[in-house]
Amino acid sequence: MKRLLLATTMAILVAPLVAPAIARAEAASDPVRVQTPLAQDWRFRQDDGLSGVESPAFNDQDWARVTVPHTWNRVGLYLPGPVERLNGPETINKTQGVGWYRLSFTAPKLDGRRSYLQFDAASRNAKVWLNGVYLGEHQGGFSRFRLDATDALRADGQNLLVVRADNTKPAPGSATADNLPLTGDFFVHGGLYRPVSLVLTSPVHFDMLDFGGPGVYATTTDLAAAKAGIQVRARLRNDLAKARPVRLETRLYDAAGHVAAQASASVALPAKGGSEAALSLSLADPHPWNGTADPYLYRLETDLVGADGKVLDRVSTPFGVRQMGFDPGRGFLLNGKPYRLHGVGYHQDREGKGWAIDAADVEEDMAILWEMGANTIRLTHYQHGQVIHDLADKYGFVLWDEIPLVSAWTTGGALEPTPGLVENARQQLKELIRQNANHASVATWGIANEVDFGNSFPAFLTGYKNGAPDPMPLLKALNTLAHEEDPSRPTALATCCEGRVFAAGVDVPTTAEAADLGGANRYFGWYFGAPDDLGPHLDALHAKRPRQPLSVTEYGAGGGVTIHTDDVLGGPIDSRGRVQPEEYESHIHETAWATLSQKPYLWGTWLWNAFDFATTIRHEGDADDINTKGLVTYDRKIRKDAWYFYKANWATTPTVHINGRRYVDRSYPVTDVRVYSNGAATELTLNGRSLGERADCPQRVCVWPAVRLEPGENVLVARARFEGQTVEDRIIWRRPTDANAPIRIDAGSLVGAGKTVKFGSDAFFKGGQALSANTPADYGRPEVRAAITGTEEIDAASSYRQGRFTYAIPLTPGRYSVRLTFVEPKLAAGERRFDVVTNGARILPDLDVAAEAGGPLKALTRTFETSAADQGLTLAFNPSQGEAIVSTIEITPLQAVKRQGSAAP
Repeated sequence: MKRLLLATTMAILVAPLVAPAIARAEAASDPVRVQTPLAQDWRFRQDDGLSGVESPAFNDQDWARVTVPHTWNRVGLYLPGPVERLNGPETINKTQGVGWYRLSFTAPKLDGRRSYLQFDAASRNAKVWLNGVYLGEHQGGFSRFRLDATDALRADGQNLLVVRADNTKPAPGSATADNLPLTGDFFVHGGLYRPVSLVLTSPVHFDMLDFGGPGVYATTTDLAAAKAGIQVRARLRNDLAKARPVRLETRLYDAAGHVAAQASASVALPAKGGSEAALSLSLADPHPWNGTADPYLYRLETDLVGADGKVLDRVSTPFGVRQMGFDPGRGFLLNGKPYRLHGVGYHQDREGKGWAIDAADVEEDMAILWEMGANTIRLTHYQHGQVIHDLADKYGFVLWDEIPLVSAWTTGGALEPTPGLVENARQQLKELIRQNANHASVATWGIANEVDFGNSFPAFLTGYKNGAPDPMPLLKALNTLAHEEDPSRPTALATCCEGRVFAAGVDVPTTAEAADLGGANRYFGWYFGAPDDLGPHLDALHAKRPRQPLSVTEYGAGGGVTIHTDDVLGGPIDSRGRVQPEEYESHIHETAWATLSQKPYLWGTWLWNAFDFATTIRHEGDADDINTKGLVTYDRKIRKDAWYFYKANWATTPTVHINGRRYVDRSYPVTDVRVYSNGAATELTLNGRSLGERADCPQRVCVWPAVRLEPGENVLVARARFEGQTVEDRIIWRRPTDANAPIRIDAGSLVGAGKTVKFGSDAFFKGGQALSANTPADYGRPEVRAAITGTEEIDAASSYRQGRFTYAIPLTPGRYSVRLTFVEPKLAAGERRFDVVTNGARILPDLDVAAEAGGPLKALTRTFETSAADQGLTLAFNPSQGEAIVSTIEITPLQAVKRQGSAAP
């Protein structure tokens, strides 16, 4: 906003306000603005080929009737399962193109006032006609815009409003070619998905065409215990044919409604022109806005008063008095004190509604995040609406706002962005800042997300034949613009790739230095590396730029609520495919938070993501066209286990949660039980029998290892006491009622497979490496399955454990039949030999799978009998040539085998 301040040229006289009570009473009895929602009785059709729709004579009687907010898109489908879903194949609509809206309405009488049509968002672009008169166009699907409708509005009769919305995917030559975002891992819904309204103002008013902003902007310039300084800047407009002297008055009211500070200035407004003015408020004994602990809000009311004392226009906004700082070593500072920011990234869509959500939906989302204990939200990857900003102010959340410059800034292989795209980026940044600068919650302006792929582009981006485009010129221009618009806030951007290990020939640019604050999107243990790599990686980034505050802007993993594992280390995660169990998501968050919570230099951390959301580049986990990294499902009905992990760590409210409640039918009779609890001591019972207490659990994760379940139903109850009250959680797990049911292990698999019988995931192992004969899925490329023969259980046989390894299987004492399946993935006879040893005896000596099966990818089965002692059964796989392998392990008590044999004909 610095440019606005420097542009002020009129003489300003600051004086005490007079008769504030009279002025307030006058405005209350004669509203200075009239805002009429335009929500009902719209007619709609999605059709790229229509023409002449803007004409009042066009017949729309067979069009669908809709209410606004509205989108024609429904994207994202969970796979069939036990959970009822809102989206079904019959409701999915992924069409990206032109949608037409028509509304007939009666307007209030103008009585000399000006009229504006206000669109809180229209995606991706919008053209607007009123009564056949073209009012204008807006490029950008996320920000509020207004159009002057005064000359076209019929104040004493019916009006016809026509809007053409277009969410066509950007491509060279398209109507959206220069409209950000050009790409991204989220779906851009089309339509009038935020409210539309008609606003009437006096002809002398605060500027309604200031990039969708309120025209009045306030900043806390200094803050101490005894006094705070607040600067108020206003853009004023006079649409009359004569110059007008006016008085600019501003009052700051405390929460009780008392005037806490006030100032005024005389301003001469030219005819048919505008001016800018500034006022300074001195606030005694300020009550700071102090995050979630005390989000105190004043109300800033600014009036434009005529020479006769009549209020001509008014802008009123909640206002929090606060100062934010960012220290490279101490992290984020709120009002001069360290304040750890921990929260979530957030997309605005939900199942069944897409982007056409209402205020109640946003309120529900905020309540879920507040209950979890989050205190910050990264509003990704575009400008979000006013509702969530207002709620963040109210509840004390700190916000990262950003524009939709995501991953790409050119199309068609071009190495330079078009002038139109550069201007669109500038426009969206101005809109973001001017529409949200008054929010106490907003800490920083994000200028880009993951524009540092370099020549390591993911498959959903267009490849470049002659190198990769350089993002730095555009980033530097946006950084400069952000500081011109708002000198009080720093800029930020999120990177994907700096410091990661890539293949030879991959070159990624260093973009973090283009903004004031650094942010790292890092998915160690998911897309790359191991979970333990996160800490050293962050330390290296911090050491590289010790003077730049660093944050972690994305981390996490997918989690399908219908997919489960018995051991999160049992097999490779399939980050682009279906093997994405809920338990692994919890594992990634547990290990990541163990690292992040110990890095005081991080000024903020945002997990990815608050809620599952729509994207059309994924067929993963238990969903199609959904990113399942959310801690809560797309419909907000299921809070995944990881949500409770953060509640136990972040919130002060009592939390006791047993993990695995959706994994009811357990594969194994012995399992670890994990409970997230912030109680001082937590007890676990199984079918009423106490399994003991755990106290001072690390990371609030209490573990009871090797719990033996009983045949049939198992009732687990965890409880803890909190200041005189007991909080408990209860779940039910089941095992077969037959105590002699087989145990089947899918070796090398994170999620057990099974066609004729069900296998559990790999478990009870020590050593070795989990591998698969299949080629894993990637963006735009499905999994390629190995052509295994000799078994019906191809899925189970395709995974395997390899190396020198041992299984210690917790069987009860007795005699057992053991059936092992082996599949040689690629080696020829003689290249791999190993012994299988049970309880110290070589039961399968010098096994050469390729030789005995007749070559690779042919299943080989071997069966033997053995005994288990008190400590269970041990199977060791000891290689003599190459490495040992096994694909499945099936163990059946001999009593069950004999029963099956006696029942045979």
